[in-house]
Amino acid sequence: MERYGYIRVSAKDQNPERQFLAMQEQHIKKKNIYLDKISVKSFVRPQYLQLLKRLKKGDIVIIKSMDRLGRNYEEILEQWRKITKEIGADIQVIDMPLLNTNTAHEDLTGVFIADLVLQILAYVAETERAFIRQRQAEGIAAAQRRGIQFGCKKKNVPENFEKYDQLWCEDKISLRKAAADLQMSYSTFYRRCMDLKEGEKNKENSSKL
Repeated sequence: MERYGYIRVSAKDQNPERQFLAMQEQHIKKKNIYLDKISVKSFVRPQYLQLLKRLKKGDIVIIKSMDRLGRNYEEILEQWRKITKEIGADIQVIDMPLLNTNTAHEDLTGVFIADLVLQILAYVAETERAFIRQRQAEGIAAAQRRGIQFGCKKKNVPENFEKYDQLWCEDKISLRKAAADLQMSYSTFYRRCMDLKEGEKNKENSSKL
């Protein structure tokens, strides 16, 4: 049986020392400690993947806290299943001993209790996210009923915008030239031209009804 430690920090400037100290207190060999430094845009974990390849049935993976296994409960549950069910190794969570799968809790096995606690935590987290989304939706709906508008407010177009829109549509001026003369970015000029055409199209359709 081997004991492994896994450390993850979410950015290169984050200090993993606290997790290292926790691993040392667990008397884990330095060569058995795996560290990933994850950038904000990526969640590639090469050291974690190396740990999984080395892990065998009966080994123990030690982590400081449960969220070291993943960014959310869905990912945590998947990695938990992979380690405990597919590989047959145990997990020890330093900050939450109740989740340790290698410890018997009275007459029940550690794996059963840990799985149960993890499922409950995942349910509570998902329920709370659902409540937050519901409260946000209700807040937005209430604000809209009071006349509050959301999203970026469009700036007023220049007075001669329609003139340049017509010139551009007739290929008498380039898109960039029209935008420059109006002191607008060409992408904004293009969007406003499309908005204008869409508005005219909607008016035309309404008049036919």
